Amino acid sequence: MPAPGHSAPPAQATGGSTAAKLVRQIGLFDATMLVMGGIVGSGIFINPYVVARQVHTPVLILGAWVAGGVVAMLGAFVYAELADRMPEVGGQYAYLRSAYHPALGFLYGWGLLLVTETGGMAAVTITFARYFRELTNVPFSERAIAVIALAVLTIINCLGVKLGSRVQSALMLLKIAAIVLLVGAGFLLLRAPRPLFRPVLDQKPSFDLLTAFGAAMIPVLFSYGGWQTTNFVAGEIKEPRRSLSRALVIGVAGVIVLYLAVNLVCVRALGPTGLADTTVPATAVMRLVMGNRGAALIALGITISTLGFLSQSILTAPRVYFAMAEDGLFFRGVAYVNARTRVPIVAIVLQSVWTAVIALSGRYDQILNYVVATDFVFFGLTGTCLFVFRRRETAGGESRASFRTPGHPFTTAAFVLACWVVVANAIYKYPANSLIGTLILLLGVPVYLLWSRHRKVRTAA
Repeated sequence: MPAPGHSAPPAQATGGSTAAKLVRQIGLFDATMLVMGGIVGSGIFINPYVVARQVHTPVLILGAWVAGGVVAMLGAFVYAELADRMPEVGGQYAYLRSAYHPALGFLYGWGLLLVTETGGMAAVTITFARYFRELTNVPFSERAIAVIALAVLTIINCLGVKLGSRVQSALMLLKIAAIVLLVGAGFLLLRAPRPLFRPVLDQKPSFDLLTAFGAAMIPVLFSYGGWQTTNFVAGEIKEPRRSLSRALVIGVAGVIVLYLAVNLVCVRALGPTGLADTTVPATAVMRLVMGNRGAALIALGITISTLGFLSQSILTAPRVYFAMAEDGLFFRGVAYVNARTRVPIVAIVLQSVWTAVIALSGRYDQILNYVVATDFVFFGLTGTCLFVFRRRETAGGESRASFRTPGHPFTTAAFVLACWVVVANAIYKYPANSLIGTLILLLGVPVYLLWSRHRKVRTAA
């Protein structure tokens, strides 16, 4: 394991008699598109109605999205400094492993593979399949379309990180175009806009209002989540200390602008009540201003957006399982890097196969219920890694990062606190789901002990 604060050498894996390494081929633009692509999925087209069902005035609805954007930017700052300090493959896994213990890094990767990444991917895959089938009327079932989409994107990403990142960048640009279409149509073609700033509150300030706002923040922060996944591919980004930190800040700022614009349009067009009454707010807005043609256009945009999210997930997350295998904490074959394409194809295929299993089982909705608390526990823990590295830096055991989180330690503490408030609220509102997510994580403890023992035996031999 590399010394804290220092970059590891390029990851290496052996397949047969051929040794191959991951190579740095992703530039600043593609890295920025990866950041945005990891955040923007189908959620922004759908989740505004979930927020409106929790809080019922334009100010509170938009306030929740503003607050979520602030938390996301604080997180981007923290992860930018972590990326500068440890520009290694694996991202959060590497930070948790180096700051605390390999067991914590393993549990993060364990949850990522079993629940948080693959469960989300399965749900998005089915969403893509539904929209694609409605748009094209192809004679295939949703499940068949989902498997085909996963297979195609898996093959693309197995052909090389440069091709995968360029496909992802193209899809992200198309997503931006779809959002611009929605926002432009909503502002320019809407004839009877609803008021944006009244009323401020629909009830007196109370604990119930506070918990309702906290509940509204769960889908908001879930929609903003994903900026951290680009850190997984730090080992394949050109000049990662400079490019990755910039990509995180630029990408998150861009998404905040897009998200606030979408929600302004939704509230302005539908009002809080109308927004809460529809489960397809983007479609409702486009149908209101452009009729059925507008609804079809936004359906195409959502289809592209879901495909782009899947592409980004297939490109980034497998690097965590690769890093775990490199450390001897997972199947050795998962660390295999193809000598020609220079990508961890076994890790990529493993994730896609498990995603397909979840999608075909029809259990992805239940799995998603366990994601939020689990995800934000690790977000908060990763934020605390910065305190550990800064303390080591003061003690002389850590190199100074060129990117420094603005306002640290206050902004870092605010990010960590926000993450754990979300966890506490999720436990309060959904105790059964939170308990199941915790149990899934705890099941990883004996698995870690098994792999750790196996690694010691193999090292001794």
